[in-house]
Amino acid sequence: MENMPTINLGIIAVSRDCFPIELSRKRRIAVVNECKKKKFPITEIETIIENEKDVLKALKEIQKKNINALVIYLGNFGPEGPTTMLAQKFEGPVMFAAAAEETGKDLINGRGDAYCGLLNTSYNSGLRGLKPYIPEYPVGTASEIVDMIKDFIPVARILIALKKLKIFAFGPRPQDFLACNAPIKPLFDIGVEVMENSELDLYDIYKSAEGNPAIKKVAADMKKELGKGNTYPDLLKKLAQYEVALTKFMEDNLGASEYGIFANKCWPSFEKYFGFVPCYVNSRLATRGIPVSCETDIYGTLSEYIAACATELPPTILDINNTVPTDMYKKSKSKIGKYKQSDLFMGFHCGNTSSTCLIGGTIKFQLIMNRLMEPDKKEPDITRGTLEGQIKSGPITIFRLQSTADTILCSYVAEGEVLDIPPKSFGSIGVFAIKEMGRFYRHVLIGKKFPHHTGVAFKHAGKALFAAMKVLGVQDVSFNQPEGMLYPDENPF
Repeated sequence: MENMPTINLGIIAVSRDCFPIELSRKRRIAVVNECKKKKFPITEIETIIENEKDVLKALKEIQKKNINALVIYLGNFGPEGPTTMLAQKFEGPVMFAAAAEETGKDLINGRGDAYCGLLNTSYNSGLRGLKPYIPEYPVGTASEIVDMIKDFIPVARILIALKKLKIFAFGPRPQDFLACNAPIKPLFDIGVEVMENSELDLYDIYKSAEGNPAIKKVAADMKKELGKGNTYPDLLKKLAQYEVALTKFMEDNLGASEYGIFANKCWPSFEKYFGFVPCYVNSRLATRGIPVSCETDIYGTLSEYIAACATELPPTILDINNTVPTDMYKKSKSKIGKYKQSDLFMGFHCGNTSSTCLIGGTIKFQLIMNRLMEPDKKEPDITRGTLEGQIKSGPITIFRLQSTADTILCSYVAEGEVLDIPPKSFGSIGVFAIKEMGRFYRHVLIGKKFPHHTGVAFKHAGKALFAAMKVLGVQDVSFNQPEGMLYPDENPF
């Protein structure tokens, strides 16, 4: 996908000077060889860190090899001062891991004590105020270390991306959806830039794009993508003009940032002036890794983008919308399996989900807005432009990073699936199943005052998302607690 960093991963070994340096070198080489066996790309840093001069030498080698994420590997006990100094001076995300002892036949000269050394490294990381990525059990054989490194990659991608991200917002957040209105100060704390603009600015860039030669090409691409779903051919030129306007604006205004996403107000005045709803364009940009959240939901588009970085798949933003009726539940029990009715809900939005995630995506009109804006018209006009269809079945993760009213970041992550059950309704919509969703809904979404929008990753990505939030310093990261594990405010009776 475009609009996110490519990870160039490096691995460097450290060695305490009273331990054999060859032990660290041998163990580092073993990890690299395992990476080659598993066809997992990694760049080997030849310098081994024993002292501060080695740190300076290593940083030059790292820079020369264009490393942007670093595994610091304790092949033996390691020198905690220089080790954490390297992590502090390296500008990208860092993972710490340590070597397990290989055999009981060599526990004299072949014993590395990295199990012990990682404790001191962790302590010194605290002294330096570092937030490294540390696997759940960070000590292992060469093969096990490679599996840990694989888990580090999506976390590193998220962390690098956020430091180079700019969110473009258009329009004040609607009064009817104040839940989308959250303080943006914490975004600057984690390195994200925000550029807020008016709805008039959005209309101006749209009008200014008129006549751009790229419009014809984009409209042709839309026609090809939609196929039989191209129900309003006359609308494609307007939609293409809007897409060209947004992408050009992003290119012209990234400034010092490298990646951009949008949070745009899309009703109620939008339709009157633009002559369409922007949902299909939003879906197309999400396919490219440029999510566009509705209702100026700044934290919503950020959540989508983080989900995309975790999975390298198109994300979407949906309302945690409505319950599944009892008759539908009973009729579909063979597909539902062991899920309770309270484990199910419908994820819905007007029509902003990527066509790659839908069954038979079709251009339609926004029914709710049509009731409001065109109640007397026989045929819809300004409310056309949604991409509607059933969301494909498969694994998903719902995720949101949000600021509280008092500017504290909090988050949630829950894994589940979209079931192969016709939702019998309109919009981009699907029947979602998450274990213990009813309790999660009450004690996290309601209890911790999260808004109705959720970012959706079309893959199980909870491990990476949870870890990334912790490295970012988010203290409160909630998840759907299993049956028998009470939430702090849950009534035990």
